[in-house]
Amino acid sequence: MKIRFANLLVSVVFLLGFWSSAWAENTKVKVGVLKFGTVNWELAALKNAGLDAANGIDLEIVKFAGDDATNIALQGGAVDIIVSDWLWVSRQRSNDTALTLARYSSSVGSLMVREESDVKSLADVRGLKIGVAGGPLDKSWLLLQGMAKQEHDLDLVAENEIVFGSPPLLAEKTKQGEIDANLNYWHYCARLEAAGFRVLTSAEEAANALGATGPLASIGYVFNEEWANDNKDAVAGFLNASRATKELLNESDAEWDRLAESGVIKDKGEALEILRDRFRQGIPTRELNDEIRDAEVIYRVLAKAGGTKLVGDSAVLVDGTFWEGAGAE
Repeated sequence: MKIRFANLLVSVVFLLGFWSSAWAENTKVKVGVLKFGTVNWELAALKNAGLDAANGIDLEIVKFAGDDATNIALQGGAVDIIVSDWLWVSRQRSNDTALTLARYSSSVGSLMVREESDVKSLADVRGLKIGVAGGPLDKSWLLLQGMAKQEHDLDLVAENEIVFGSPPLLAEKTKQGEIDANLNYWHYCARLEAAGFRVLTSAEEAANALGATGPLASIGYVFNEEWANDNKDAVAGFLNASRATKELLNESDAEWDRLAESGVIKDKGEALEILRDRFRQGIPTRELNDEIRDAEVIYRVLAKAGGTKLVGDSAVLVDGTFWEGAGAE
């Protein structure tokens, strides 16, 4: 009886040790995302391929209805990571909230016109009705205005009818012919491209015209610096899993088909192919230090254009806005 009890005790201790080890190796990481955001594509592919467990984490995807909800969830500790842009992160750091960002994507919006349109350059949009997603302080819109003024002496606000609205509404109004040109988010631009529209110019081209030297990550994975320093293995594991997923999505057309078939992506046919190609173009590949230098340049441009309503009280990008610690590349 004693032998059996001893054997049972050894088994229990072994299992407890195994479970404890497994828990230690697979740290829970909660990522808060918009319910219909494109980051869901990457995270769904990551989970399906088991790349979280392979990198020592257990990824939990928490979905929210809007940006404000994700911001509050991060700041309240309900999630560990969200997706946002470096302007917001820099503003938070200037207010003594030590957030930081790891690059996610350099895919940005474009100004779209019909394929058969006579509009051939930004100078040709003078006098047209332009739909702008994101509002008056949208980064792409501010950069586009800067390029128009610098290269064509064109004041887009003064010389055009500007219509602000939600991305899907503006895309639909553009297809119906109620808007001549539409500055929209990259995935809506891809869908417009599949519907017979073309890129007139992009926010990336505008940024380059205003001082950037290459593609600049527009958004990234945002987390608290203190949490990251206390959980370096988890941060590195998550960022390594993200990079491995991007490699998968960059190389495998079949994975895109799987995402569409599973309903994660609603688009089919040519629209799916264009979305796939534009996503791949937005995968960050530049040296981090080069992007930080470009971000500093573009921050000053945006701070001048958007003022304190956009960037807060800091006239320069705050140090530490881009994560350079565990897992950074």
